Amino acid sequence: MKHFRVARGLQSKLEEAGVQVPAVLRAAGLPRDFFDQSRILVNTQELFALWRAIGDVSKDPAIGLKLGSESKIERFHPIGIAALSAETFGAGIDYMAKYKKLSAPEEIVQKKHDGEWAIRFHWTMAVEIEPPVLIENCFAWLLSLARNGTGARISPLRIELVQSRAHVKQLERYFGCPVICGVGQNAMVFRDADAERAFVTRNAELLEMLAPQFEQELKQRYADEENTLIELVRGAIQQRLTGRRPSIEEIASDLHMSPRTLQRRLQDSGWSFQRALDDARRQLARYYLSNSVLELGEAAYLLGYEDASSFARAFRAWEGIPPRHWRETHRTSAIQ
Repeated sequence: MKHFRVARGLQSKLEEAGVQVPAVLRAAGLPRDFFDQSRILVNTQELFALWRAIGDVSKDPAIGLKLGSESKIERFHPIGIAALSAETFGAGIDYMAKYKKLSAPEEIVQKKHDGEWAIRFHWTMAVEIEPPVLIENCFAWLLSLARNGTGARISPLRIELVQSRAHVKQLERYFGCPVICGVGQNAMVFRDADAERAFVTRNAELLEMLAPQFEQELKQRYADEENTLIELVRGAIQQRLTGRRPSIEEIASDLHMSPRTLQRRLQDSGWSFQRALDDARRQLARYYLSNSVLELGEAAYLLGYEDASSFARAFRAWEGIPPRHWRETHRTSAIQ
Protein backbone atom coordinates (compact mmCIF):
# COMPACT_ATOMS: atom_id res chain seq x y z
CA MET A 1 0.00 0.00 0.00
CA LYS A 2 1.54 3.31 -1.10
CA HIS A 3 -1.19 5.74 -0.11
CA PHE A 4 -2.96 6.99 2.98
CA ARG A 5 -6.68 7.47 2.93
CA VAL A 6 -7.61 10.82 4.48
CA ALA A 7 -10.93 10.78 6.32
CA ARG A 8 -13.44 13.24 4.92
CA GLY A 9 -14.35 14.06 8.50
CA LEU A 10 -11.00 15.81 8.93
CA GLN A 11 -12.40 18.81 7.07
CA SER A 12 -15.27 19.13 9.55
CA LYS A 13 -12.91 18.76 12.49
CA LEU A 14 -10.64 21.47 11.12
CA GLU A 15 -13.58 23.83 10.63
CA GLU A 16 -14.90 23.08 14.13
CA ALA A 17 -11.45 23.91 15.51
CA GLY A 18 -11.45 27.23 13.65
CA VAL A 19 -8.74 26.23 11.16
CA GLN A 20 -9.15 27.72 7.68
CA VAL A 21 -9.24 24.70 5.36
CA PRO A 22 -8.47 26.64 2.13
CA ALA A 23 -5.38 28.11 3.79
CA VAL A 24 -4.25 24.65 4.88
CA LEU A 25 -4.63 23.25 1.36
CA ARG A 26 -2.71 26.18 -0.15
CA ALA A 27 0.11 25.81 2.34
CA ALA A 28 0.27 22.06 1.70
CA GLY A 29 0.27 22.47 -2.09
CA LEU A 30 -2.92 20.42 -2.38
CA PRO A 31 -5.86 21.16 -4.76
CA ARG A 32 -8.76 23.31 -3.60
CA ASP A 33 -11.22 20.44 -4.19
CA PHE A 34 -9.09 18.06 -2.10
CA PHE A 35 -11.91 17.17 0.30
CA ASP A 36 -14.47 16.87 -2.52
CA GLN A 37 -12.92 13.66 -3.88
CA SER A 38 -14.83 10.40 -3.52
CA ARG A 39 -11.70 8.73 -2.09
CA ILE A 40 -9.04 11.04 -0.68
CA LEU A 41 -5.69 9.33 -1.19
CA VAL A 42 -2.26 10.87 -0.53
CA ASN A 43 1.28 9.59 -0.51
CA THR A 44 3.56 9.98 2.51
CA GLN A 45 5.04 13.27 1.28
CA GLU A 46 1.57 14.75 0.74
CA LEU A 47 0.37 13.49 4.12
CA PHE A 48 3.30 15.13 5.88
CA ALA A 49 2.73 18.36 3.93
CA LEU A 50 -0.95 18.36 4.98
CA TRP A 51 -0.15 17.98 8.67
CA ARG A 52 2.68 20.50 8.57
CA ALA A 53 0.25 22.96 7.00
CA ILE A 54 -2.33 22.26 9.71
CA GLY A 55 0.29 23.07 12.34
CA ASP A 56 1.40 26.22 10.50
CA VAL A 57 -2.09 27.61 9.79
CA SER A 58 -3.65 26.81 13.16
CA LYS A 59 -3.14 29.28 15.98
CA ASP A 60 -3.46 26.45 18.50
CA PRO A 61 -0.11 24.73 19.25
CA ALA A 62 -2.01 21.65 20.44
CA ILE A 63 -4.27 21.33 17.40
CA GLY A 64 -3.06 17.76 16.87
CA LEU A 65 -4.56 16.76 20.22
CA LYS A 66 -7.94 18.23 19.36
CA LEU A 67 -8.06 16.54 15.97
CA GLY A 68 -6.97 13.18 17.39
CA SER A 69 -9.40 13.09 20.31
CA GLU A 70 -12.54 11.05 19.74
CA SER A 71 -15.24 10.21 22.28
CA LYS A 72 -17.78 8.76 19.84
CA ILE A 73 -17.03 5.13 19.05
CA GLU A 74 -19.16 5.22 15.89
CA ARG A 75 -16.66 7.67 14.36
CA PHE A 76 -13.79 5.19 14.58
CA HIS A 77 -12.33 3.63 11.43
CA PRO A 78 -13.40 -0.04 10.92
CA ILE A 79 -9.96 -1.21 12.06
CA GLY A 80 -10.39 0.94 15.17
CA ILE A 81 -13.80 -0.64 15.74
CA ALA A 82 -12.14 -4.05 15.47
CA ALA A 83 -9.53 -2.98 18.03
CA LEU A 84 -12.24 -1.80 20.44
CA SER A 85 -13.97 -5.16 20.01
CA ALA A 86 -10.90 -7.00 21.31
CA GLU A 87 -10.68 -8.49 24.78
CA THR A 88 -7.94 -6.24 26.15
CA PHE A 89 -6.04 -3.04 25.38
CA GLY A 90 -3.01 -5.10 24.31
CA ALA A 91 -5.09 -7.31 22.03
CA GLY A 92 -6.63 -4.21 20.49
CA ILE A 93 -3.20 -2.77 19.69
CA ASP A 94 -2.17 -6.15 18.26
CA TYR A 95 -5.13 -5.99 15.86
CA MET A 96 -4.23 -2.43 14.93
CA ALA A 97 -0.59 -3.37 14.30
CA LYS A 98 -1.59 -6.37 12.20
CA TYR A 99 -4.14 -4.64 9.99
CA LYS A 100 -2.68 -1.13 9.79
CA LYS A 101 -1.05 -1.87 6.44
CA LEU A 102 -4.49 -2.35 4.91
CA SER A 103 -5.06 1.39 5.06
CA ALA A 104 -1.61 2.99 4.85
CA PRO A 105 2.17 2.53 4.45
CA GLU A 106 2.47 2.80 8.21
CA GLU A 107 3.33 0.45 11.07
CA ILE A 108 2.52 0.38 14.76
CA VAL A 109 5.64 -0.83 16.55
CA GLN A 110 5.52 -2.21 20.10
CA LYS A 111 8.28 -3.04 22.56
CA LYS A 112 7.98 -4.39 26.11
CA HIS A 113 10.95 -4.09 28.46
CA ASP A 114 11.45 -3.79 32.24
CA GLY A 115 7.75 -3.46 32.98
CA GLU A 116 7.16 -0.87 30.27
CA TRP A 117 5.23 -1.05 27.00
CA ALA A 118 6.32 1.45 24.34
CA ILE A 119 4.13 2.08 21.29
CA ARG A 120 5.24 4.16 18.33
CA PHE A 121 4.15 4.88 14.76
CA HIS A 122 6.50 4.26 11.84
CA TRP A 123 5.87 5.64 8.34
CA THR A 124 7.50 3.04 6.11
CA MET A 125 8.00 5.29 3.07
CA ALA A 126 9.03 8.46 4.87
CA VAL A 127 12.19 10.22 3.70
CA GLU A 128 11.83 13.15 6.12
CA ILE A 129 11.00 13.58 9.77
CA GLU A 130 7.30 13.34 10.58
CA PRO A 131 5.49 16.60 11.49
CA PRO A 132 5.13 17.12 15.26
CA VAL A 133 1.40 17.83 14.91
CA LEU A 134 0.92 14.44 13.23
CA ILE A 135 2.71 12.63 16.05
CA GLU A 136 0.54 14.37 18.63
CA ASN A 137 -2.57 13.54 16.61
CA CYS A 138 -1.65 9.84 16.54
CA PHE A 139 -0.91 9.73 20.26
CA ALA A 140 -4.17 11.53 21.07
CA TRP A 141 -6.07 9.03 18.95
CA LEU A 142 -4.31 6.13 20.69
CA LEU A 143 -5.25 7.56 24.08
CA SER A 144 -8.87 7.88 22.89
CA LEU A 145 -8.80 4.20 21.93
CA ALA A 146 -7.43 3.24 25.34
CA ARG A 147 -9.93 5.32 27.31
CA ASN A 148 -12.97 4.40 25.21
CA GLY A 149 -12.02 0.74 25.39
CA THR A 150 -11.24 0.47 29.09
CA GLY A 151 -13.92 2.92 30.18
CA ALA A 152 -11.30 4.45 32.49
CA ARG A 153 -9.11 7.54 32.42
CA ILE A 154 -5.97 5.56 31.69
CA SER A 155 -2.73 7.53 31.22
CA PRO A 156 0.69 6.47 29.95
CA LEU A 157 3.84 6.54 32.07
CA ARG A 158 5.37 9.16 29.78
CA ILE A 159 5.47 10.55 26.26
CA GLU A 160 8.83 10.55 24.46
CA LEU A 161 9.42 13.04 21.64
CA VAL A 162 12.37 13.54 19.32
CA GLN A 163 11.72 17.25 18.72
CA SER A 164 11.23 19.87 21.41
CA ARG A 165 7.83 21.46 22.05
CA ALA A 166 6.93 24.90 23.37
CA HIS A 167 3.64 23.55 24.78
CA VAL A 168 5.01 20.72 26.92
CA LYS A 169 2.86 21.66 29.92
CA GLN A 170 -0.26 21.49 27.79
CA LEU A 171 0.76 18.08 26.52
CA GLU A 172 1.41 16.87 30.05
CA ARG A 173 -2.04 17.99 31.20
CA TYR A 174 -3.68 16.27 28.25
CA PHE A 175 -1.88 12.92 28.54
CA GLY A 176 -1.65 12.99 32.33
CA CYS A 177 2.04 12.12 32.38
CA PRO A 178 5.53 13.62 31.90
CA VAL A 179 6.57 14.58 28.36
CA ILE A 180 10.27 14.14 27.62
CA CYS A 181 11.75 15.85 24.54
CA GLY A 182 15.06 15.31 22.79
CA VAL A 183 15.07 11.51 22.96
CA GLY A 184 15.72 9.03 20.15
CA GLN A 185 12.13 8.14 19.28
CA ASN A 186 8.54 9.34 19.34
CA ALA A 187 6.84 6.87 21.67
CA MET A 188 3.91 6.54 24.03
CA VAL A 189 5.06 4.46 27.01
CA PHE A 190 2.53 2.60 29.16
CA ARG A 191 2.95 0.15 32.01
CA ASP A 192 3.35 -3.39 30.78
CA ALA A 193 0.33 -4.35 32.90
CA ASP A 194 -1.86 -1.87 30.97
CA ALA A 195 -1.83 -4.28 28.03
CA GLU A 196 -3.94 -6.66 30.13
CA ARG A 197 -6.64 -4.08 30.92
CA ALA A 198 -10.00 -5.45 29.83
CA PHE A 199 -12.00 -3.59 27.18
CA VAL A 200 -15.57 -2.88 28.21
CA THR A 201 -16.29 -2.44 24.50
CA ARG A 202 -15.40 -6.07 23.81
CA ASN A 203 -17.60 -7.55 21.09
CA ALA A 204 -16.48 -11.03 20.08
CA GLU A 205 -19.27 -11.44 17.52
CA LEU A 206 -18.41 -8.21 15.72
CA LEU A 207 -14.70 -9.05 15.75
CA GLU A 208 -15.45 -12.51 14.36
CA MET A 209 -17.40 -10.89 11.55
CA LEU A 210 -14.73 -8.27 10.72
CA ALA A 211 -11.60 -10.41 11.03
CA PRO A 212 -12.10 -12.67 7.95
CA GLN A 213 -12.59 -9.64 5.72
CA PHE A 214 -9.43 -8.01 7.07
CA GLU A 215 -7.47 -11.26 6.70
CA GLN A 216 -8.46 -11.58 3.05
CA GLU A 217 -7.52 -7.97 2.35
CA LEU A 218 -4.26 -8.45 4.23
CA LYS A 219 -3.26 -11.47 2.13
CA GLN A 220 -3.93 -9.56 -1.08
CA ARG A 221 -2.09 -6.50 0.23
CA TYR A 222 0.97 -8.54 1.18
CA ALA A 223 1.03 -10.13 -2.26
CA ASP A 224 0.82 -6.71 -3.93
CA GLU A 225 3.48 -5.24 -1.62
CA GLU A 226 5.85 -8.17 -2.19
CA ASN A 227 5.60 -7.77 -5.96
CA THR A 228 6.11 -4.01 -5.68
CA LEU A 229 9.09 -4.41 -3.35
CA ILE A 230 10.83 -6.90 -5.63
CA GLU A 231 10.30 -4.63 -8.63
CA LEU A 232 11.72 -1.66 -6.71
CA VAL A 233 14.77 -3.61 -5.53
CA ARG A 234 15.36 -5.10 -8.97
CA GLY A 235 15.12 -1.67 -10.60
CA ALA A 236 17.46 -0.07 -8.05
CA ILE A 237 20.01 -2.83 -8.61
CA GLN A 238 19.87 -2.45 -12.39
CA GLN A 239 20.48 1.30 -12.05
CA ARG A 240 23.72 0.64 -10.17
CA LEU A 241 25.04 -2.47 -11.94
CA THR A 242 27.38 -0.92 -14.50
CA GLY A 243 30.94 -1.99 -13.79
CA ARG A 244 30.39 -3.36 -10.30
CA ARG A 245 28.16 -5.29 -7.94
CA PRO A 246 26.03 -2.94 -5.82
CA SER A 247 25.81 -3.58 -2.07
CA ILE A 248 22.65 -4.02 -0.03
CA GLU A 249 23.59 -0.83 1.83
CA GLU A 250 23.53 1.16 -1.42
CA ILE A 251 20.21 -0.30 -2.57
CA ALA A 252 18.62 0.24 0.86
CA SER A 253 19.76 3.86 0.77
CA ASP A 254 18.25 4.31 -2.70
CA LEU A 255 14.94 2.96 -1.37
CA HIS A 256 15.06 5.14 1.78
CA MET A 257 15.26 2.30 4.28
CA SER A 258 17.91 0.66 6.43
CA PRO A 259 19.80 -2.43 5.19
CA ARG A 260 18.27 -4.42 8.06
CA THR A 261 14.74 -3.38 7.09
CA LEU A 262 15.35 -4.22 3.43
CA GLN A 263 16.79 -7.60 4.35
CA ARG A 264 13.82 -8.34 6.64
CA ARG A 265 11.25 -7.32 4.04
CA LEU A 266 12.95 -9.43 1.38
CA GLN A 267 13.01 -12.41 3.74
CA ASP A 268 9.32 -11.90 4.54
CA SER A 269 8.68 -12.11 0.79
CA GLY A 270 10.68 -15.33 0.46
CA TRP A 271 13.58 -13.55 -1.24
CA SER A 272 17.16 -12.61 -0.43
CA PHE A 273 19.31 -9.78 -1.70
CA GLN A 274 21.45 -12.24 -3.65
CA ARG A 275 18.37 -13.67 -5.34
CA ALA A 276 17.17 -10.18 -6.27
CA LEU A 277 20.64 -9.36 -7.62
CA ASP A 278 20.73 -12.54 -9.71
CA ASP A 279 17.23 -11.87 -11.00
CA ALA A 280 18.11 -8.29 -11.96
CA ARG A 281 21.25 -9.49 -13.76
CA ARG A 282 19.37 -12.26 -15.53
CA GLN A 283 16.74 -9.85 -16.84
CA LEU A 284 19.36 -7.47 -18.20
CA ALA A 285 21.50 -10.29 -19.58
CA ARG A 286 18.60 -11.60 -21.65
CA TYR A 287 17.95 -8.08 -22.91
CA TYR A 288 21.56 -7.38 -23.80
CA LEU A 289 22.02 -10.70 -25.63
CA SER A 290 18.80 -10.55 -27.61
CA ASN A 291 18.71 -6.85 -28.47
CA SER A 292 22.30 -5.70 -28.91
CA VAL A 293 25.62 -6.53 -30.49
CA LEU A 294 27.54 -6.21 -27.24
CA GLU A 295 30.53 -8.49 -26.83
CA LEU A 296 30.25 -10.89 -23.91
CA GLY A 297 32.97 -8.99 -22.07
CA GLU A 298 31.05 -5.75 -22.47
CA ALA A 299 27.83 -7.37 -21.27
CA ALA A 300 29.70 -8.83 -18.30
CA TYR A 301 30.99 -5.36 -17.38
CA LEU A 302 27.52 -3.81 -17.61
CA LEU A 303 26.17 -6.57 -15.35
CA GLY A 304 28.83 -6.03 -12.71
CA TYR A 305 30.88 -9.19 -13.33
CA GLU A 306 34.68 -9.23 -13.14
CA ASP A 307 35.09 -10.93 -16.51
CA ALA A 308 33.28 -12.73 -19.33
CA SER A 309 33.99 -16.15 -17.81
CA SER A 310 32.19 -15.29 -14.57
CA PHE A 311 29.23 -13.99 -16.56
CA ALA A 312 29.18 -17.09 -18.77
CA ARG A 313 29.12 -19.42 -15.74
CA ALA A 314 26.24 -17.47 -14.17
CA PHE A 315 24.30 -17.36 -17.43
CA ARG A 316 24.68 -21.10 -17.98
CA ALA A 317 23.35 -21.71 -14.46
CA TRP A 318 20.28 -19.57 -15.30
CA GLU A 319 19.48 -20.79 -18.80
CA GLY A 320 21.19 -24.15 -19.08
CA ILE A 321 23.25 -23.15 -22.16
CA PRO A 322 26.20 -20.79 -22.78
CA PRO A 323 25.34 -17.16 -23.56
CA ARG A 324 26.69 -17.40 -27.14
CA HIS A 325 24.35 -20.28 -27.95
CA TRP A 326 21.41 -18.53 -26.28
CA ARG A 327 22.10 -15.37 -28.31
CA GLU A 328 22.05 -17.31 -31.59
CA THR A 329 18.55 -18.63 -30.94
CA HIS A 330 17.01 -15.60 -29.17
CA ARG A 331 18.36 -12.54 -30.92
CA THR A 332 15.37 -10.44 -32.04
CA SER A 333 17.18 -7.38 -33.31
CA ALA A 334 20.61 -5.85 -33.49
CA ILE A 335 21.51 -2.33 -32.59
CA GLN A 336 24.09 -1.17 -35.12
